[in-house]
Amino acid sequence: MICVGTDLETSRQGIELAQKHENIWASVGLHPNDIEEVSSLQFMVYSELIEKNKVIAVGEIGLDYYRTPELEKQERQKEVFKQFLDLAVQHNKPVVLHARDAGKGSTGKVHSDMLEILISVNRKLKTVNSPLRGVAHSFTGSSEDAKKYIELGFYLGFNGIITFARQYDDIVRETPLEKILLETDAPFLTPEPYRGKRNEPAYVIEVAKKIAELKNESLEKVIEQTTQNCKKLFGLI
Repeated sequence: MICVGTDLETSRQGIELAQKHENIWASVGLHPNDIEEVSSLQFMVYSELIEKNKVIAVGEIGLDYYRTPELEKQERQKEVFKQFLDLAVQHNKPVVLHARDAGKGSTGKVHSDMLEILISVNRKLKTVNSPLRGVAHSFTGSSEDAKKYIELGFYLGFNGIITFARQYDDIVRETPLEKILLETDAPFLTPEPYRGKRNEPAYVIEVAKKIAELKNESLEKVIEQTTQNCKKLFGLI
């Protein structure tokens, strides 16, 4: 299990929990909706936390145009996102990406902007031994977006959304099992049949069941492959 940080406090809490238990790890990150809180000094703190024992990723980090419709603030999100990508490269850690578009009727701009930034960073890293890698968490982009993330070497993270939103069925079917990670996004996005309750890690089995159904694979194969994917991406093998 990976406890994903969304600010300094939750990053510290995740590290503390991970260090107390086997088979729990942590990531260090700042949700794009909270970037107003970040300063140069805090970036130094984030950098120090990334070096802690059992921290295996930087994230979640990224762009959120749903709660931040102002263009000026979106540009600030991009700046902070790039800074965190730099930290990930410096520490040779994979990233957990957050990308949420403006909502109904939006044109997928958030994924276009994010992919543009990732491609730009990757170009600069051609001679570096720590290539940018990671997972597009809670993936809700288009089929074309999915293909572009995979072409860049990223995984797609699917959670409870796919158990009740049918618009992602084809994307799950089209995505190679070798590029899928299971996630909960607890305490949010509780899957069927537990919708309305607080989400928890134990419910991730429902996501695995839905993927098995959509891809016409056995549940055992989905569990085994996605577990291996997780271990490979986060260096847990």
